[in-house]
Amino acid sequence: MVGITHKIMLAEIRRQQSLSKSIVDGQTAVSTGVTLNKASDDPLAWVQVSDIARAQSQQAAWQTNISYGTARAVNAEANLSEVDSLLQRTQVLVTSARNGSLNETSRAAILEEITTIRTTIGELFNQKDYQGTPVFDDGQSVLVPVSRGLNLAVVGTRQDVSEGIDVDGTPMSIDAILGQTMAALENGDDADLASALGAVKAGQNHIVVEQARQGVRSDRLDVIGTRLTDIGLDLTERRAGLESTDLTEVIANVSAQLLQLEAAQASFARINRQTLFDLIG
Repeated sequence: MVGITHKIMLAEIRRQQSLSKSIVDGQTAVSTGVTLNKASDDPLAWVQVSDIARAQSQQAAWQTNISYGTARAVNAEANLSEVDSLLQRTQVLVTSARNGSLNETSRAAILEEITTIRTTIGELFNQKDYQGTPVFDDGQSVLVPVSRGLNLAVVGTRQDVSEGIDVDGTPMSIDAILGQTMAALENGDDADLASALGAVKAGQNHIVVEQARQGVRSDRLDVIGTRLTDIGLDLTERRAGLESTDLTEVIANVSAQLLQLEAAQASFARINRQTLFDLIG
């Protein structure tokens, strides 16, 4: 009889411990807002949340790549815009130089400004950011993964933006065009200046086309970035639906379990006050 009573008491202790643990879990769920903390809480939901978590991790990596690509695209657009402005300024200077009334001092000032423009444009094409990443890729565009199976070239190559310009059937670079312009200024021949002006215009038109191409790259990044954001919000909502706390239900369960525990503890206390003779009498 004593052995049976001891077993009953142990069973009651384990039941109360289980109730206490369930109450603590419920209180934790209320305070954190998360019900699903371990696989045993809901095995099927746990598997689904694990799959969503992996998808969220991949989404975050792609979003980081989008941000990286966007930063590079912004730098490329800014540099191309500045090159475009400098080439427009060069056209104005060459047109002014064709004015026969210019004296040598004025012509020398124009030559000096175009020399500075040539240097500045070279720096813009070869510029690197604070991490040492070039604004324009060298030789081949770096492909950035931005979605499953989709890798984008976020900027053009330095060769694409600065070389291969058709000037009367001859491929030239921006640097060569500006060099030709400087030579024409030095010799002062109007025919040479006219030819140089045409070459500068061709170079500027080339930059305009490259700006449009860069704009397309930037737009694709924006579209994919928006799509990733939408997918990320959907994943967050699905995950919240699986693991978030239903406050009404959990609070009701905790309240009921507290009443059960209080009643069990009161009964257990009364039993422990009884003597062995009371129990077997």
